[in-house]
Amino acid sequence: MLADFLLAGLRALQDYVVLHVVTCLVPAFLLAGGIVTFVSKEALVSRLGAAASRPASFATAAGASVFLAACSCTVIPVASGLYYGGAGVGAAFILLWVAPAANLLSLVYTGTVLGAGMAWVRVLTALAMALAVGTVMTAAFRREETARALPARQGARARLLSGTDAGLLGLVAVSLLAPNYLVGQGPYAHKVAVWAATSALAAGFAVWRKPRDELARWLQETWWFVRIIVPLLLAGVFIVGVIGAALPREWIATYLGGSGLRPSFLATLLGSVSYFATMTEAPFVHTLLGLGMGKGPALALLLAGPGLSLPNWLAIARVFGPRKAAVYVATIIVLGTLGGWLAGTFILR
Repeated sequence: MLADFLLAGLRALQDYVVLHVVTCLVPAFLLAGGIVTFVSKEALVSRLGAAASRPASFATAAGASVFLAACSCTVIPVASGLYYGGAGVGAAFILLWVAPAANLLSLVYTGTVLGAGMAWVRVLTALAMALAVGTVMTAAFRREETARALPARQGARARLLSGTDAGLLGLVAVSLLAPNYLVGQGPYAHKVAVWAATSALAAGFAVWRKPRDELARWLQETWWFVRIIVPLLLAGVFIVGVIGAALPREWIATYLGGSGLRPSFLATLLGSVSYFATMTEAPFVHTLLGLGMGKGPALALLLAGPGLSLPNWLAIARVFGPRKAAVYVATIIVLGTLGGWLAGTFILR
């Protein structure tokens, strides 16, 4: 049995490397490094920093995140790039939550698989949770944020990006988003082809318009994210594969049925350690509903599954620190449980 569990972990690791590293993590890391390198820190802090208007910065982070189709691991380099570029902890963690939990691509697919009602409840719950996450993270680390906000009071009118830098980061973002948006189904090679074409366009633009010293700095910043995040992601994916193999199937109907607090809590816990690539959570939840899962716990899993994962926990702790990771994960588990319970009891009947 131990050998079976180890093989399950290795298969999960193999699937992750084959299906996600090239088309997801590579452009995500490049985008994160580009944000740190090219975005004006003063301008970023003025818009999303700790000294910026909280409602405006939270709304900007949440609104932009809806269009970023990223899984819980892919989004970490982007969020950390914003944070270390000067964004406030609330705005950075809103991006960290909304992009995997309520991106436009996954919401559309949720509506297709589970119905429009579930999709609408999912997006509204995720955005409400985003506001709560931003508020909790800002309040929990207010002293640190106050210290980070001091330099932000100067240079607030600085330009965020030059036209060249905006074009370059836009092309990198296209190479991250296009494979998922343009290739919903079919062989993974089609996604690789889209990624290769868009990446070649971004690389050509970079060589044409940017000096070598800036490109070198961009790659150095990108490597910093790769070096501290990738080992933990891979270890976490392996552990999740082992957990998935050990989970009894009859457990679903017994412990995830109904709409009470306990099944919503258990569904949130299950989702918070499991890894779901973008769009894979909807068919998985559809299968569990057929096995007796309640609609409230289903929503909780739809939220926590793509938004959290064990690799995500480990990488957040490495990038942002264990305290921020602990507060964030605990907040999501509490909010996901409450969201699933309330929706299952009063809305999704």
